[in-house]
Amino acid sequence: IYRVLRRGEVRVNKGRTKPTYRLQTGDVVRIPPLRRAEASESSAPGKKLIALINQSVIYEDDGHLILNKPAGIAVHGGSAISFGVIEILRAARSEAPFLELAHRLDRDTSGCLIIAKKRSTLRNIHKHLREEGIKKQYQALLRGEWHGGERRVTAPLRKNILQSGERVVKVEEDGKQSQTLFRPLQRWSTATLVEAIPITGRTHQIRVHAAYLEQPIAGDDKYGDAGFNRTMQERGLHRLFLHSASVSFTTAADQRISVAAPLDPALKKVLSTFGDPQ
Repeated sequence: IYRVLRRGEVRVNKGRTKPTYRLQTGDVVRIPPLRRAEASESSAPGKKLIALINQSVIYEDDGHLILNKPAGIAVHGGSAISFGVIEILRAARSEAPFLELAHRLDRDTSGCLIIAKKRSTLRNIHKHLREEGIKKQYQALLRGEWHGGERRVTAPLRKNILQSGERVVKVEEDGKQSQTLFRPLQRWSTATLVEAIPITGRTHQIRVHAAYLEQPIAGDDKYGDAGFNRTMQERGLHRLFLHSASVSFTTAADQRISVAAPLDPALKKVLSTFGDPQ
């Protein structure tokens, strides 16, 4: 459903519409034919994927489930993807009455992903997201040496949808207000490991803001530098070097939850190829 909305196939009063539009009395809605694959054993996630996701749980209580999501697995199924994290979890926990994504991570991004186990939990997290009440800290490896201390990027972002349905985000003056704080963690002459804190939560925000600084993220095949990416492949990097390292927020019961997810061994091994930081 989200895909056909993105592609403009759902029309209201003969025009394209956005998912946020609220229907009004008298609106004429055109919905294209939708096909759903028949459920079958072959479309169910395999035991290895279920085991991988189960092993990725780093925090759980009555209302929350937080994973250290592996890179390469989408958070939900969609075009050309039979299932993602949420479908795998539902298959693994078929007895669970409620499991929903509280937010999203890109397929190639690893790290903290919050799943709501109750509708009230989902509402509380969405409230915090709207009010920027959830603190997320990412780690990213950027091209080139970082000069100076922390930098705050406030470049506005506009999301564009290509005919294929692919999302591409650009810095444009009339885009949405966006803000990311970058802090250097380890520096080398050709690359820098940074902490990236998204103050707002726009699509691809950290990736686009890093590219805006002319220091794109290693392994980013959409906004990055092809030459730098090839060099990083030679060092053993075969994914986007962007990791959601920690998340913290307050529950509806006024309990503070803070969870950290360590870098996976493959990313640590890449960093070790640079030697001691400067």
